[in-house]
Amino acid sequence: MTVDWGPVVVAVALFILLSPGLLFQLPARHKVVEFGNMGTSGVAILVHAIIYFCVLTVLTVAIGIHIRAYS
Repeated sequence: MTVDWGPVVVAVALFILLSPGLLFQLPARHKVVEFGNMGTSGVAILVHAIIYFCVLTVLTVAIGIHIRAYS
């Protein structure tokens, strides 16, 4: 039996990296993009969620990242 850990690893990494305000916030409060401000807003959360699901879909479905664990 094989377990595919690729989508799990990609999803966790993207969740951490695309948290609004951690690396960048799009859209920001005073500018279009702010870097490392550790703030957030409802619109920024929505934009980052859309980016997250688009990148996750491309990496797991289109490119097909697989990390297999055999048990």
